[in-house]
Amino acid sequence: MTKLIRPTRRAMLAGSAAFAAGLAMPSLSRASSRPVFTHGVQSGDVDTTSGMIWTRTDRPARVQMEVSTTESFANARQLAPMNALPNHDMAVKRLVEGLPSDQDIFYRFTAADLNDINATSEPIIGQFRTAPTARRNIRFAWSGDTAGQGWGIDDDGMRTYATMATHKPDFFLHSGDTIYADGPLEDEVQLDDGTMWKNTTIIDEKRKVAETLDEYRGQWKYNMMDDHVRALNAVVPTFMQWDDHEVVNNWSSSRSLMEDDRYSEKSVHVLAARASQAFHEMTPLRITPSEPGRVYRKINYGPMLDVFFLDLRSYRGANSDNVQTEMSQATQILGDEQMAWLNRELTNSSATWKVIACDMPLGLVVGGGQEAVGNGDNGPAKGRELEIAGLLRFIKTARIDNVVWFTADVHYTAAHYYNPEKAQFQDFDPFWEFVSGPLHAGTFGPNDLDATFGPELKFVKAPEAGQVNLPPSAGLQFFGLVDIDAKTQQMKVRLMDRADTELYTVTLDPVGAAI
Repeated sequence: MTKLIRPTRRAMLAGSAAFAAGLAMPSLSRASSRPVFTHGVQSGDVDTTSGMIWTRTDRPARVQMEVSTTESFANARQLAPMNALPNHDMAVKRLVEGLPSDQDIFYRFTAADLNDINATSEPIIGQFRTAPTARRNIRFAWSGDTAGQGWGIDDDGMRTYATMATHKPDFFLHSGDTIYADGPLEDEVQLDDGTMWKNTTIIDEKRKVAETLDEYRGQWKYNMMDDHVRALNAVVPTFMQWDDHEVVNNWSSSRSLMEDDRYSEKSVHVLAARASQAFHEMTPLRITPSEPGRVYRKINYGPMLDVFFLDLRSYRGANSDNVQTEMSQATQILGDEQMAWLNRELTNSSATWKVIACDMPLGLVVGGGQEAVGNGDNGPAKGRELEIAGLLRFIKTARIDNVVWFTADVHYTAAHYYNPEKAQFQDFDPFWEFVSGPLHAGTFGPNDLDATFGPELKFVKAPEAGQVNLPPSAGLQFFGLVDIDAKTQQMKVRLMDRADTELYTVTLDPVGAAI
């Protein structure tokens, strides 16, 4: 008999916080010889007929998998087992196909010790809902930046995850900086008011920068030690993308570690390869057979929503002053192949809303203008702005309507409206970009806006002038909620804080042939 609490999505967090923390906790066996699931379950990249599922065991094991449309697992479909082995740190994930649309799906894992096949674990269960093929109300959450700047798991845990879970989103879009491989933790951090922040949970892999493959894996395992993270993972699919801190801060091919004494491994290319392997092993991200390490992809979530996940890290030219006047490999941030893919998929999309999930904002100046798109000169498109200008022009020329951008990265929350009438480059249709984060990291900002694409600041919530790296306990932890109405097809965007305060809201009306 399973001993896990298995609420429906609708019952999720209907009770106490203790109930929420109990979801998808690792099964505790009466016999130490039996396998144990160490970090709960995850699902992700769910569409109308399929979804990814993930778990991890404490030893080499054969993992049995079942899926069902009922909590009782009556008439469950048995999937072929998979082996959890050391070469992937005992993590397993798979794509479950042939699912009915718009249906609650329950999945169950049971592990058998490969060295004693009769020693089996207690089951562990998760759930998700497949996307619809007809219109229905859709809700998703987004944010980024988990366990950064020295702020780890304290007695309260990563509470923003619990707050998001109360809204019962169909999925959670993690916009990047999903871990902080370059952000070691200490047991205690003295705050400006004289009190002490205590990282009550720390593992050895979080006491130094990640360099080895196991240390990168440890960053993921650390985050999943948090009760709130595991609780959300058990009932809400997470759609992952990455940014720089999955490898090292401001990572590009020009990143030098020669003067950073924390690193004995000085090759950023070696670190990126190890980080990429850990990222794909530890997340429920779909595998692209033609490029197994690929992060960019499209998820269709029914007739009203396509989500396009970008990767602004893997194909960029080396970070530079970012003011080149002609396009070249040095000015790329998406790269030719990803750009061609995005143009093609946007053109073919029949969804009402085309959400572009971008791991960095377009108009904010980051890293002195060298790190993102905006270079800070407020003039005609230069550097990486040239590639984005071409994309915006294409969207206008191809008459692709209802494109909205969502991002994180800068550790505060904001709403930007890009107005060609106020831009230096004007050959594009106006659009919105929404920024929200951090989930559980230091709060910074606000950053300067670059005027090239005419961004208008509609809302911002950030620390007061002179305040930097505020801890999660200061309350400035942010996420966003997006609701798409089945009847009107309007998109309502809300910017929220971890106390569940609604800071800003705007409703966008759809236009064009997709309505």
